[in-house]
Amino acid sequence: MKQLIDDGRPIFLQISERIEDEIIEGGLPEESQVPSTNQFAAFYKINPATAAKGVNLLVDEGILYKKRGIGMFVAEGAREKVINKRKEQFFEQYVITMVHEAKKLGITVDQLTDMVRRGDEKQ
Repeated sequence: MKQLIDDGRPIFLQISERIEDEIIEGGLPEESQVPSTNQFAAFYKINPATAAKGVNLLVDEGILYKKRGIGMFVAEGAREKVINKRKEQFFEQYVITMVHEAKKLGITVDQLTDMVRRGDEKQ
């Protein structure tokens, strides 16, 4: 597990994002067991209820599911769901904002596309 980043966002959101990251990166494949809320709480030194809130967000989204008496597991198709969710968040957070700012500055779609390509080449 990676350490949390204290960026002012609620801890339970950071927990759910860490789990999503592990799913995307392949560290938590479909049908694998997720650490328990008590394990998250001990590792991050947080209240188990806070950890449970982060895990339950993913349960509500169908990314994790509970096996009664055993624990939480990664649902079938979870990686694709997380990737699609993140793509939509990326679009809303970055693309819409970027296009809005580009319009204010008189940057055309072609110019913006060129800028993105230049940025990609520098990576």
